[in-house]
Amino acid sequence: MNKEDYLIKRLSSKYIGDDGAIVGDKIYSMDAFFENVHFKREWMSLRQIARKAMLVNISDAIAMNAKPIYALITLSLPKDITTDDIDEITASLHEVATEYSCEIIGGDTIAGERLDFSITIISESRTPLMRKGLKEKDILAYTGILGNSKKDLNRLFKGEKVSDDSRFIEPVLRQEFIEKSRKYLSVGMDISDGLFCDSNKLLAYNNLGFVPLIDIEDEVGSSGEEYEMLIGFDIKNIETIQNIANDLNVPLTLFAKVAVNSRRFECVGHHF
Repeated sequence: MNKEDYLIKRLSSKYIGDDGAIVGDKIYSMDAFFENVHFKREWMSLRQIARKAMLVNISDAIAMNAKPIYALITLSLPKDITTDDIDEITASLHEVATEYSCEIIGGDTIAGERLDFSITIISESRTPLMRKGLKEKDILAYTGILGNSKKDLNRLFKGEKVSDDSRFIEPVLRQEFIEKSRKYLSVGMDISDGLFCDSNKLLAYNNLGFVPLIDIEDEVGSSGEEYEMLIGFDIKNIETIQNIANDLNVPLTLFAKVAVNSRRFECVGHHF
């Protein structure tokens, strides 16, 4: 068990388990986005850094078929950050919030050694998509084309440049696809730790295993920070969901059938 899983198991709350916690009629989610852990400043502009910090947090709401309504943002600001830098960061945060009709309503700032973000998103949904509810013979699928985020991260580590529309720089959130396909889905979550690790989480949470439908290369299954959607659905809904994906020009790959076994993908955790 990695340290993240161990820590989560030490927190006893009925609300833990999904991309966000459903409390009353609201959904609460929070992610950290830290310098030298999730990004290096030489890799991205301040606008891109702030934009991704917001997108990866809003992704949790999208993954639960929820609409973000409010955001709370805590920033750790190192000494070399100027007021012009702060203007660039805040403008980018507001830009993304506006795109998703989300209002930044507060937060905190501290002096620190690194540029760090901690963001809480408050969202709402009448029909939240959760991780619990997977059944035997359900189909597991993912949206998008996986693997490029890890490839570009490796390029950045080598000191190379990547394009501004790299999935590592600019995640694509599948809001419209989830909204239109929600009633046909059993479960869902966003892919942040890689398809293999996140599929294992989903399967373990439902005490089920899988039978593979296709072979998946390690560079695809182990690519983290993709923020595409991992979904599970009844086999009878394949055609409907595929048609929705086609209409929205969203690539959809069916990769496994859920089974009553303990089979898991081989994966290495990205945290700690």
